[in-house]
Formats: sequence, structure tokens, C-alpha cells
Amino acid sequence: MGLFGKFAEWLGFKKEAANVIVIGLDNSGKTSILNHLKNEDQKSLDIVPTVGFNVDKLKVNSLSITAFDMSGQGRYRTLWEQYYRDCHGVIFVVDSSDKLRMVVARDELEQMLSHPDICKRRVPILFFANKMDLRDAVSSVKVSSLMGLDSIKDNPWQICTSNALSGEGLHEGIDWLTGQMKDSLAQRRK
Repeated sequence: MGLFGKFAEWLGFKKEAANVIVIGLDNSGKTSILNHLKNEDQKSLDIVPTVGFNVDKLKVNSLSITAFDMSGQGRYRTLWEQYYRDCHGVIFVVDSSDKLRMVVARDELEQMLSHPDICKRRVPILFFANKMDLRDAVSSVKVSSLMGLDSIKDNPWQICTSNALSGEGLHEGIDWLTGQMKDSLAQRRK
């Protein structure tokens, strides 16, 4: 990178690019979270279940993010691993009101963490304990326990309570993730 490029980056004019995969079981709120993070003119009025995957572009904290919103339906979960190699971060969305399916979410998490394209790199993982506004929702501490997050040692991770409809908790989580990805991208440039 030349002097002008470094100067532009220092001033915040140059945007770095990162790929993020957004995963979790179906109906956990992945698409709603991404919709809330979009600019007002890009937001969808109707959120429909994702079939296969969707690609969204976001700009957060001088980072240009390509988000791959992956379907959480059982028959599509095998697609997730096709995106592990090129991802710089993972957003894993958990429906905090669906205690019965957290066992399935935990199994999917363990499969992801053991995949060669994830376990050999320090990919940051942001967990959203979503749907905190619902009556049956459990705390982020309980979600962390049910998902076994304390056993994650090789990847930086953070869990945030969230409500995809109101946006509560989303920006705090995204700020953490973009900070982690920026640090990682800076290390690669050195």
C-alpha cells in the first residue's frame, strides 16, 4: 500500500472489506437482524424465510461488509461450510426463547468449530441471543451455558442480547465484531 493509501486509511476514507457469514437455525432472526442494520433506503418491509442464502452489503465503521445470510433450515445447513474458508467473521443467531432447539443449535455450532476452515484460524464469532423481548426468552448467560460457549478457546467470541425488530443490542455486537475483524485484517497486512 502506498503512502496515499495509508494516509486515506488513517483518515478513514479507505474502506476495508470483510466477509461475514450469518448462521443459526431457521426462525432465529438472522434476516431481521441484517435488515435492521441496512440503510433506511435498503430495508425490506416484508421479511420472508431465507431459502439457500442471501447476500447483503453493509458499511460499518469504515468496513465494507459482505454478509452471507444463510438459511437455517435443516436441508440447507450443509451450505454453511462452503463459506467458512473466505469468512472474516461469523454471526451466530440464537432464538433465546426456543430452549428445545438450542441443543440442535449447539450441535451446529460444534460442527462449525471443528471444520478445518474454522478451527485452523482465529475467526471471531458474534452470538446474538435474539428475541429477548419474548416472554419465554432466557438470559444471555443461560444461552451461553446451553450453547457451551465457555468451551470455545481458539476463537474470540462475544454474546449480546438482541431484539432484531427494535434493534436493541445489535450495534454493540456489530461494533465488537468489526473491531475484531479490523484487528485481524491489520495483522494480515503486516
